[in-house]
Amino acid sequence: MSLPPGRRDWRACTMARAADLAYKDEATVEATARAWGLDRVRHHRTRFTPPFPLQDTQAYTIASNEMIITGFRGTEHAQIRDWLSDVATPPRPGPASTGYIHYGFGEALDSVFPAVEAALREFRDNDQSVWFTGHSLGGALAMLAGCRIYLEALRLQADGIYTFGQPHTCDRLLTASCNKSFKDRLHRYVNNNDDVPQLPPEPVYTHVDTLHYIDSTGCIRSAMPALATLGDRLKGATADLLAPVGDGLRDHSITRYITAMEKNLI
Repeated sequence: MSLPPGRRDWRACTMARAADLAYKDEATVEATARAWGLDRVRHHRTRFTPPFPLQDTQAYTIASNEMIITGFRGTEHAQIRDWLSDVATPPRPGPASTGYIHYGFGEALDSVFPAVEAALREFRDNDQSVWFTGHSLGGALAMLAGCRIYLEALRLQADGIYTFGQPHTCDRLLTASCNKSFKDRLHRYVNNNDDVPQLPPEPVYTHVDTLHYIDSTGCIRSAMPALATLGDRLKGATADLLAPVGDGLRDHSITRYITAMEKNLI
């Protein structure tokens, strides 16, 4: 599955589907990768024991002669909200001691990073393009993995890092480094009233500059005035008041992100 050059919407759609694939079982990952033309696969999984709030960290790396994708799995909405709302969680130094990151994200990435790095070293034998992607917690890990590969490990600047519903991940020093180092290679998508990207609360943690906002009609906007964004979020929140779950939960679903990516294909 090669990516058409210069077609960012195609890339975003591909990466959203790859982020969703991280939620699947190993057999499905392998079968889907083969269908996409990426016939080399490595699975990365680590289990935790209490009191760490996650049960495990899960990711995969798939490759062809043209490209390599590493996708990180997210976690349940309620679990990540509870975790990110815990103000007692301390920060820890970021990649290459650049700024600070959320402690839980650092621990989760540490558990699989050696395997991810090893897979990239093994698979990148033809100067393939390299892509990181993830949804929710997976988006935070994708961003940090891209930073570590560039700053600490292979000195490899990923061709693209795509995150969907990513929470606040790091402080302003690391985001400034990302803004400078990755520029138009780092893409953060937020769907209307998805509430996870607002956690943990600022000012300790923040986001990179790049934002692709999905409005209440499903259109992707790279820039939108604050007042217009507020009105659009209100529109989205009141669109279905009888829905069994809140708008923040509905909008966080990776399925909604994929739907929006497909709608905006050009």
